[in-house]
Amino acid sequence: MNSTRPQATSQRLKVRRQLAAAAMELFATKGYEATTVDEIAAAAGVARRTFFRHFRSKEEAIFPDHDDTLVRAESVLDAAPAHENPIDTVCRGIKEVMRMYAASPAVSVQRYKLTREVPALREREIASVARYERLFTRYLLGQFDEHSHNGDQPLLAEVAAGAVVTAHNHVLRRWLRADGHGDVERELDHAFAIVRRTFGTLPAIAAAAPAAVASPRGEVLVTVARTDAPLSEVMRTIEEALHQPQR
Repeated sequence: MNSTRPQATSQRLKVRRQLAAAAMELFATKGYEATTVDEIAAAAGVARRTFFRHFRSKEEAIFPDHDDTLVRAESVLDAAPAHENPIDTVCRGIKEVMRMYAASPAVSVQRYKLTREVPALREREIASVARYERLFTRYLLGQFDEHSHNGDQPLLAEVAAGAVVTAHNHVLRRWLRADGHGDVERELDHAFAIVRRTFGTLPAIAAAAPAAVASPRGEVLVTVARTDAPLSEVMRTIEEALHQPQR
């Protein structure tokens, strides 16, 4: 196993967080507009070129963990069990974002206050949120049967992904306004339960598989069951279809 990659990743994240801490302190004391990249780099003890190896702009500097968190969220989606409802998978994926904020409550609260005061930082935060929404939308779209919903799959995937992200952000903002106090994990689970009740039973959100069986009169009967449905449910669906009057 190559140990240099984890070490390099750890060092990279350490420098990014140093720069983020320096940026937040300077923004809070000098103001966002008056703070320069050179000052941020100097306060973090690195060269200007080092700053630009990690961030493209000073507003990006106070969000050092989003790139890595996006990778972790995508890994959750990639490793999802075949039987898991895709909405549940997306809920697990975005929990990586909440864990990022909850790992450093004081820093997260300070950053939240700064983003409320500085429009450029608020725009950067919105751009970060949009990246998660696009990731989850693509994932959910990939779970639909291409022949379902009369071509509305992109709309349904985007709406469902947006609902999960909105629920997460609602709970996150409430927690940040409370200065990082409270059981944010429990509140998040409650919010996700509401989303599941609304979107968790979307038809064909795990491609349905047709099953053909012969009826007692030798006719062919086609019925549909979810690929993640238990065998007992599949058999019940077939049995019910067999007893329906044939046209």
